[in-house]
Amino acid sequence: MLEDLKNERLSKLKKIKEAGIDPYPSRTKRTSTIGEALKKFGALLKARKKVFVAGRIIALRDQGGVIFADIRDESGTVQAVFKKDTLKNFAFLQSVLDRGDFISVGGPLFLTKKGQQSIEVREAQILGKSINPLPTEWYGIEETETRLRQRYLDLLLNEEVKEIFRKKAIFWNEFRNLMLAEGFLEVEASVLEATPGGAEAEPFKTHHNALDTDFYLRISLELPLKKLLVGGFEKVFEIGRIFRNEGIDKEHLQDYTQLEFYWAYHDYNDMMALTEKMYKSVIKKTIGSLVTTYGGNKINWAKKWKKVDYVELFKSANKLDPCFASRDILFEKARELKLNPEANAGKGRLIDLIFKKTVRPTLVEPCFLINPPVEIEPLAKRSPKNPAQVERFQIMAGGTELGKGFSELNDPLDQRARFEEQMKLRAAGDMEAQMIDEDFLTALEYGMPPAAGFGISERLFAVLMDKPVRETVIFPLMRPKE
Repeated sequence: MLEDLKNERLSKLKKIKEAGIDPYPSRTKRTSTIGEALKKFGALLKARKKVFVAGRIIALRDQGGVIFADIRDESGTVQAVFKKDTLKNFAFLQSVLDRGDFISVGGPLFLTKKGQQSIEVREAQILGKSINPLPTEWYGIEETETRLRQRYLDLLLNEEVKEIFRKKAIFWNEFRNLMLAEGFLEVEASVLEATPGGAEAEPFKTHHNALDTDFYLRISLELPLKKLLVGGFEKVFEIGRIFRNEGIDKEHLQDYTQLEFYWAYHDYNDMMALTEKMYKSVIKKTIGSLVTTYGGNKINWAKKWKKVDYVELFKSANKLDPCFASRDILFEKARELKLNPEANAGKGRLIDLIFKKTVRPTLVEPCFLINPPVEIEPLAKRSPKNPAQVERFQIMAGGTELGKGFSELNDPLDQRARFEEQMKLRAAGDMEAQMIDEDFLTALEYGMPPAAGFGISERLFAVLMDKPVRETVIFPLMRPKE
């Protein structure tokens, strides 16, 4: 059936070409968008001025001597009325037009008997013949995989999906504008790295032909930005793509956009004050409100965010002190919770696994989760009050992490020791443990000022939209069709 419809359209395309008409011209007579024409409808109606608009035919109703077509561009939809007695090529257009075609129409505006704003077509130009028939707007595309694979149809048929990506542009633009207003310099580092670092994640590997060398796609923006602090910049940020070769779920993708910024001569307390102010501004600008819903829970971002201690929450939920519990005790606790810990999992990985199961889902209202054990954050500065913990915070809301920052470790000897511990974990089979980055360590040895850093991914936007993160990526990576 679908193939028959396609063949019918191909026959119409052939007929257009045989008539000496280019079905895909490069120019059009369009004088205004549909939205502009409708906004000035009263004045244009009074002047009886000919208007040219262009767009896609989304509905076509042929009534013999009259054809009604709804034409849509990004700004709006207007009804075009083709009349046999006023349009010279009416019969030809009647024989070749289909729903989905792009067309330009020109003529005066008028009101129908029912009061519908319309354009009386005196001229028409085919701008792009549609070969594949569009799904109907009434049924759309219900299967998620098809919607994401053919996102262009999803956008075409669902205005609310299109609105998500308008809001996403506002989301990132507001973060960028706030960074610039605070005096941060925007930079752009390389996506390819000799040593991936700045996060615990398995990287993607690629080969550079000209250098005949394997490189990795970056898993974080962190280390290059901190090298800029060594080089004398004091406030830097990047909004860029990062890549992590991990599983797909409601909150994770393999490639996504992240903002990271670094602020010399400040610590994580300063960063918490700045990020709370920024989040509230971005959410208000993007959503229009500071109250959102995620997973059935209402989240009020307007309140003052509390600081809650990671270790105290862990102890309360699990009757264990994560700083001093042995790796074996934590492993047994993870098994008791049926978390299926990997046999080679280190202490930090086990603490994180248990915390995500027993504590994280309870953190619904926005808060700062502070001071976790040192084992789970190899790049953060130790707490002067308790060296077993680090000066790190996570912004938590809706039972998930929505941003992370810390007082940056600038002691090159401590940093090397922690990298070496990570390499032991890699040797034991943990492919997400961090590698030693000798170039970064060399930079630290020249001296890096005390600083705070922060990173936020597009997971926050997905939570604001109350959608799985894949639904908020315009063209998510999909498994190729067989």
